[in-house]
Amino acid sequence: MNPKVDFFFNQAKQWQKEFEKLRTILLDTGLEEDLKWGCPCYTYHGRNIVLIHGFKEYCALLLFKGALLQDTDKILIQQTENVQAARQIRFTKLQEIVDLEKIIKNYVYEAVEVEKSGVKVEMKKTKEFEMPEEFQLKLDENSVLKEAFETLTPGRQRAYLLYFSSAKQSKTRESRIEKYIPEILQGKGIND
Repeated sequence: MNPKVDFFFNQAKQWQKEFEKLRTILLDTGLEEDLKWGCPCYTYHGRNIVLIHGFKEYCALLLFKGALLQDTDKILIQQTENVQAARQIRFTKLQEIVDLEKIIKNYVYEAVEVEKSGVKVEMKKTKEFEMPEEFQLKLDENSVLKEAFETLTPGRQRAYLLYFSSAKQSKTRESRIEKYIPEILQGKGIND
């Protein structure tokens, strides 16, 4: 147990029993406990394997390279279509965790083996992501903006494309694009 992670478990208003059971299971696998992104993260030789996190409707384990696991028990969930590597195992009550304890450990052990092997998830290329029509028009109209966007790292490009595309209405997409043009021109990512 890592004392700096205790605050996560102590301050949890929802899922506290579930979080504590998940912690016990993960510590029993021999992984190192750390705090990353405000959540308990379990690592193997400093490499992220699994994270505990909670949402309104469920709590979950997030396996960082879950896409590479066999998923023999068909319990892994891809959060959204844009999540490429990570997969979740979701829980809505303590008894589900208790019932799946052995299976959870097997998935974690498999995730460690995947990490040891050095296999990487093949990520989609930026050009495979949807280009919102509104943003394409801006790029076509403004060569400086186009050049600035193209010089961003692929990860920054994807983050912008995902954020712009996620808006349902054209007006919202346009508003988001306008807001971030100065950032793109400065070579900054959406979260910089």
